[in-house]
Amino acid sequence: MRMVEVIAPERYAKELIGMAKFYGADDCWWGALGADGRQTLYMLVPDKARQSLLDSMQSMLDREPSMRIVVTAVTATLPRTEEGDEESRQNKRNTVVSTREELYTDIAKGAQLDRNFLLLVVLSTIVAAIGLVSDNVAVIIGAMVIAPLLGPIMAFAFATSLGDRGLAKQALTANAAGLGLAIALSVLISILWADISLDGHEVLSRTHIEIDSVVLALASGAAAALSITTGLSSTLVGVMVAVALLPPAAVMGMMFGQGQWILSAGAGMILMVNIVSVLLSAKVVFFLKGIKPRGWLETARVKNSMVLYIGLWATLIVLLSVGIFLSDVLNETFHEAIKTINGGWFYF
Repeated sequence: MRMVEVIAPERYAKELIGMAKFYGADDCWWGALGADGRQTLYMLVPDKARQSLLDSMQSMLDREPSMRIVVTAVTATLPRTEEGDEESRQNKRNTVVSTREELYTDIAKGAQLDRNFLLLVVLSTIVAAIGLVSDNVAVIIGAMVIAPLLGPIMAFAFATSLGDRGLAKQALTANAAGLGLAIALSVLISILWADISLDGHEVLSRTHIEIDSVVLALASGAAAALSITTGLSSTLVGVMVAVALLPPAAVMGMMFGQGQWILSAGAGMILMVNIVSVLLSAKVVFFLKGIKPRGWLETARVKNSMVLYIGLWATLIVLLSVGIFLSDVLNETFHEAIKTINGGWFYF
């Protein structure tokens, strides 16, 4: 449950009490009347009713500027509430634990382009470069966890589900800045690091993409969106490791700095597949979870654009899959040609 506090003028008391009872608030009570003529109505609201209640009360916000709604988490209540019958338990399992407003607050934080975001990108890129060059898996995993690159991608998928152009623009800006900084810093590292060795397993494994990379990114994006909407944000750490946006970006930059164009393009392909796959699967999960705008007009617009968005991402996935197949054929042909020229001796 959540505690919903509504601070409003006294004249809205009957209307607010009626809303609370209609939407199934388990308990509600009034605070003292303030000097400014406003009162606070406290409501214990179950998960399944909270979004409908907030939507109904937001129509009052439009006509009453002094009104404010505050949602806070409830650690425990006594006596404990009963779960009810099997149907109630099933409805609880299918409920989005966080409301649209709560999700917006949490997800928008991941798309903030500030000094902390850029500093984390710089530090995680340095850590990833060291781990890749030294072939140290533990260091690479550490870089994946501290890298903030997944947040803007999830924010963009969420923004398109709500039709929020402002958040979508903010997310795209943060994502472009983060990835651009990571790639540019990787290029600089490869140039300044005189004796850098890029023939390790961890580096070369991120220059060649397979179909399983697409499946992994799709599953990871769905898991990220599901963990956010169900309140299991701790599982995002595992998703960060699975998606692995930073290592291919670092490999792409280091290979580019060393003039290894083909290998750099392969790492770039992996990076693009991960981004597109996460966006597609997260968009689908948000849609299935009922993440949509409040107003019917905005909802209709988002529904009309939903087919376009999903069609666009699905088309990109198909094109990338074709590119994977063609790159496999070209790489095999290239390797065979070099082996023939070198008399069978080839090291790549």
